[in-house]
Amino acid sequence: MSKLETKPIKIYPRLTSGRFNTLRVSMVALTQLVFFGLPWLQWNGRQAVHFNLAEHHFLIFGISLWPQDFIYLAALLVVCALGLFLWTTLAGRLWCGYSCPQTVYTQIMIWIERLVQGDHNARRKLDAAPMSAGKFAKKGLTQLLMGAFSLWTGLTFVGYFTPMRELATLNMGPWDLFWTLFYAGFTWLLAGVLREKVCLHMCPYARFQGAMFDDHTLVISYDARRGEPRGKQQARSEAKTKGCIDCGICVQVCPTGIDIRNGLQYECIGCAACIDACDQVMDKIQAPRGLISYTSAQAQQGQPAPAKSLHRPRIVVYSCLLAGIITLSTTALALKKPFKVDVLRDRASLVEQTDDGLLQNRYNLRLINTTEQTQRYSLAVEGLPGIRLDQPDQIIAVKPAQTETVAVRVQADPEHAGRGAHPIHFVIRSLGDDVTIKEKSSFIGE
Repeated sequence: MSKLETKPIKIYPRLTSGRFNTLRVSMVALTQLVFFGLPWLQWNGRQAVHFNLAEHHFLIFGISLWPQDFIYLAALLVVCALGLFLWTTLAGRLWCGYSCPQTVYTQIMIWIERLVQGDHNARRKLDAAPMSAGKFAKKGLTQLLMGAFSLWTGLTFVGYFTPMRELATLNMGPWDLFWTLFYAGFTWLLAGVLREKVCLHMCPYARFQGAMFDDHTLVISYDARRGEPRGKQQARSEAKTKGCIDCGICVQVCPTGIDIRNGLQYECIGCAACIDACDQVMDKIQAPRGLISYTSAQAQQGQPAPAKSLHRPRIVVYSCLLAGIITLSTTALALKKPFKVDVLRDRASLVEQTDDGLLQNRYNLRLINTTEQTQRYSLAVEGLPGIRLDQPDQIIAVKPAQTETVAVRVQADPEHAGRGAHPIHFVIRSLGDDVTIKEKSSFIGE
């Protein structure tokens, strides 16, 4: 091994407790409750959140979204991106420390290890020990539990695309099985094996998040003015404010293995484990808390926070963009028609002549019911004198959040439908809420 090469160091985070650890545990519980619970939730007799890729239909708490509505998906992605930028500018990497799936699942995998193998020292000794029956049993049980949890996450992930209650009976096709194993494998690999290396080397957010920080952004920082020089508390003058006793526990609890006392580093995910550890040490030596804390660059320099710290240009721009996109998207959803219509011409037969001498074109009308009730629709056509449907009194019923394709024939007098294409409109009216949609098409004359 060359001098430039270094052997990867496995991190064994020490268990800590405190107010921020309680918050992290609560966020793990909340995020997993949402992730594992949503596919089981029913809404009006159907799965509340279901992304039906086969039928190009998304159902989210009674809101039906079809390919024509994917502008809302684009708006949602933009809102998520802007929200992350705004949150990062305000609060640094709190997303990484408390809600990021990589952090959450890594925490769960570490809990499994701790349950089977013991605390951080016990795990380190177990890894250093030669292989034995006891070590094999503990390692095997750990991997078995991690694998079971990973499979559970994979099955739940697929449950957003295939009805969860079908998957629960193991009624799955080959693609369901493939994606379950694929997602489970990546969960095990990223959270069970790579862990903090994903944050350090693979996640791009860690690299560019510094560009969104400013002097008011909330970061975890060590108070060097109070803590330096470091040393055992017994060697300090009693007249001085008690500071860092160089116990190293803040490093031992860090999930990425950094020393926060060396200043702000991109590896810091803002989880505040070091704050909890340092506060406990300060309590034991009867020193004031806050040697390591959430603060800002301006506060570190001893400057008071301005009265209008939220009125920074970047915050204002992000907030205005978010408010505008959310308002426009919500308004568009509220005004969205309760059904949609697609008109497709029958290419196999452009124009026909009926027995009574009329010209006839064939069409396929795709009616999409986006409501939660069965709807009935009447059909009509306009655009040419005397133009009509061959079945003018036809009523089409479409079940909730379903589609129905109807074959229709449109007839017109040859005197009013000369050679070429003539613009016409199909008029579809919902009999339940009296909403009418006109869909443009064309009639091919002789």
